[in-house]
Amino acid sequence: MAEGEDKDSKTEEPTEKKIRDAVDKGNVPFSREVPIFASTLGMLVFLVFFLPDNVGHFTETLRDLFEQSDGWRLDNGGDAVALFQLLFWEASGILLPAFALLMGFGISASVLQNMPSPVLDRIQPKLERISITKGFGRIYGAKGFVEFGKNIFKIAAVSTAVAVVMQTEYFRSLDFMFMDPTLVAPDMARMAGKVIVVVLICTATLAVVDLLWTRYSWHQDLKMSKQDIKDELKQSDGDPIIKARQRSLARDRARRRMISEVPRATLVIANPTHFAVALRYVREEGGAPIVIAKGQDLIALKIREVAEANGIPVFEDPPLARSIFAQVSVDNFIPPVFYKAVAELVHRIYSTKQNSRTPDVRS
Repeated sequence: MAEGEDKDSKTEEPTEKKIRDAVDKGNVPFSREVPIFASTLGMLVFLVFFLPDNVGHFTETLRDLFEQSDGWRLDNGGDAVALFQLLFWEASGILLPAFALLMGFGISASVLQNMPSPVLDRIQPKLERISITKGFGRIYGAKGFVEFGKNIFKIAAVSTAVAVVMQTEYFRSLDFMFMDPTLVAPDMARMAGKVIVVVLICTATLAVVDLLWTRYSWHQDLKMSKQDIKDELKQSDGDPIIKARQRSLARDRARRRMISEVPRATLVIANPTHFAVALRYVREEGGAPIVIAKGQDLIALKIREVAEANGIPVFEDPPLARSIFAQVSVDNFIPPVFYKAVAELVHRIYSTKQNSRTPDVRS
């Protein structure tokens, strides 16, 4: 019951990742009837183009063997081996083209459906493959009944084709007992060709239906539930909780790096406790003043604390602190609109330093 409910919940189309993972694991749609149809077509090609000449030559060899049996010595085992070798090579001329065509057509049909690729997961032993419960499920499930129906159809088609051909060729087949052996082979090939043509038509119809059914069934098996899609999205994009934690750690590292830059500042503009912006301006370095740290609330207090500990001047100018905080990012130069206000503060710093270096002149 739970398994049925699980299948009922899979109402969503498979994602590209789901399809790609299935293909990588060797789970691809494959119709067994297409290679059978191709092999049947190969057999028809063999009957039409190869069998008549090869069988004619083989029957001539047999006729010569029986008519001139006294010319073959069978005094010992070597003579018998030589005779069997002759018959073997003659029969190989008939069977080898048949095997080659059957294998070539069958393999080509399999390759055209799906390119072969080595997948070790498909050949690894799994306990579920010897499960009695799942075995019954495969036999008596929808796929099992489809396979049973295909086999019944093939048996019925072949039986009907053989019965019809034998009925139409009944009297002709009786004449085989009185005909020259060299004339029997072409007639038998013609009769077999009729059977193969009917079987080929039936297998072609079955192959088309089975190909469509296989792909439909494969697509249905890959369908996903809404929870499956959520889990896949979580795996591909990352767990939101973990990503939030990573962002928090990144912000902490950025804050620590920023606070470590405060001792290099030239001045700090504060608001006085809600905002703090640390600026660096060294005339020799050139360029406009640059924001090397900024913060709000607790970070602002930390910036002021580090600045005061390192003897960096702190100016309380709420409007200027709020404006620079909102408009300028860390490691960026201040825009020209702030040049005048910041220049006045820098001038005050340089003036204070210059006055502190000037010695008192006492009269």
